[in-house]
Amino acid sequence: MSIALLVEDSLTEVEVITRHLKNLGLQVIWANSCEEAKVHLSASTPDLIVLDVILPGQSGFELCRELKGDPSTKGIPVMICSTKNTDTDKLWGDMLGADAYCAKPVDVQEFSTIVRQLVKA
Repeated sequence: MSIALLVEDSLTEVEVITRHLKNLGLQVIWANSCEEAKVHLSASTPDLIVLDVILPGQSGFELCRELKGDPSTKGIPVMICSTKNTDTDKLWGDMLGADAYCAKPVDVQEFSTIVRQLVKA
């Protein structure tokens, strides 16, 4: 079973996104901050990281840059899932190495398509 690391601080969004990921057959590990995500990443390697941008402490953009710059994590697909949905935000995510960008509120069909492409689920 594929594993997704969801980095999200809104409990409502955690519930919604977790449900979508589970419906696609993924096991979900949740972190409510980038610091907590790093702890999970030191213990195991997920098949997908779903990353919010606005988080307490370090931003999702910063974590994405770190992940894609680290040889041990650069191969993990990162999907940014954020309410920050301007063309500039999407370009910024792309420049930092994100593999996909999905706007919130999540469109189930778009989200499912992206996840399937990233994890070949």
